[in-house]
Amino acid sequence: MECSDTKPVKPSSNNISEMVYKFAKVCKLKSIGVFSSEIPNLPHLQRSICNETLLSENSSEENRCYDQKVHPHPIEVPAKENACACLEVMRKMFDAVSVLKLAYLQLQQAHIPYDPQKIVAADDLVVAELEKLCKFKREYAQKHCKKVRFNAARSAPLMAEIVAKEALLGKLKSQNSAKDSEILRLWRELQDLEMGNKNLSEKIKQISSEKRRAGVLSVTKFQDVFNAASKSIHDFAKPLISLMKASGWDLDRAASSIENGAVYSKRCDKKYAFEAYIARRMFHGIVLTSYDVSDIMKFGDPFDALMENPHSDFAKFCQAKYLLVVHPKMEESFFGNLDHRTFIMSGKHPRTEFYQLFAKMAKWVWVLLGYAVSIDPEATLFSVSRGSAFSSLFMESVEEEKESAILSDEDEERATHKVQFMIIPGFQIGNIVVKSRVYISKHSSS
Repeated sequence: MECSDTKPVKPSSNNISEMVYKFAKVCKLKSIGVFSSEIPNLPHLQRSICNETLLSENSSEENRCYDQKVHPHPIEVPAKENACACLEVMRKMFDAVSVLKLAYLQLQQAHIPYDPQKIVAADDLVVAELEKLCKFKREYAQKHCKKVRFNAARSAPLMAEIVAKEALLGKLKSQNSAKDSEILRLWRELQDLEMGNKNLSEKIKQISSEKRRAGVLSVTKFQDVFNAASKSIHDFAKPLISLMKASGWDLDRAASSIENGAVYSKRCDKKYAFEAYIARRMFHGIVLTSYDVSDIMKFGDPFDALMENPHSDFAKFCQAKYLLVVHPKMEESFFGNLDHRTFIMSGKHPRTEFYQLFAKMAKWVWVLLGYAVSIDPEATLFSVSRGSAFSSLFMESVEEEKESAILSDEDEERATHKVQFMIIPGFQIGNIVVKSRVYISKHSSS
């Protein structure tokens, strides 16, 4: 048979083994009417029976090979030489099968008529052909098992590497999934931040637009707040003086202790000493900072703001300044106890007329301090010392001096105004000065 250039034939090991095994079953040498007892001088016939053992051994050998759980694989014939060799083996095998069939036919013919010599000859031929087929089978099985063992030995490290790579791949997939989750979380967080920035930008634009429309708080408006704060201090000083008088305080001594050595034009002007005391305590330790005063301004009564938010910055301002303005001895003389002080120190606000009057005064001082920096971040607060010469650029007298009938016109020209004490400090906002309120007296100069 000539080798062609066609694709190499890949016979299956199962097909060959099954064919040989089936033919062996058919060709078991138990010939009809031939027994060893009838032909005692034919020991050669014993071989035919032994051939069954040979076949069973071959089968067991095959089973041992198959017990290795070797799955049938096509025989790879990479070159033409291997393909030609395979075809040659198949040709020999089919020739042997044909000869076996012919020998078996001769064996059957030797029985009719019965001829022992022919039976023996035919039997030898059958056994020879079966042995030839078994030899083909053993050679194929051995070659196949060697190939399987070789492939298994060669593929074992590859399989181990594949398992390791698959484990690494699973780990990388898990890490990739975790990274994807983290990327998604960060992306959502970025979206939230961008949305927040967008909202803040819009809010800033809106606030800027509102400021442009309404304008920054003018100095005129600040002057109005300054006047309101000055009036609120004056209004709180009245009940304070009344309570001191009703409690038996010596007002002259109290005024002298506040402003020692001050010269008053009239005795009733000593009330300004008490206003100066209150203002001095309210502005004590103040550092100008910017804060929102709109929450306080929306309440007509500042005590309502304290009730709504008793722990706000304004509420803390009221508590601190009350304890500073109203001395414990003063409060005890007013009310016979220190309940106001105790209540305020516990973080609460007493609902009394006296404290409500104090809260109204504290409101305008709080708003005044907040407005100053809102208009100008560089706004400053200034004070005036006793004995300073009165300057209309920086000071304002709390009492309009009438033309004195005692002093002549010539003396009036020589008279100078001296500051006895400051009542409310002044503010400088940009190039604008909000005048400090002072109490002055006239002295003649030599």
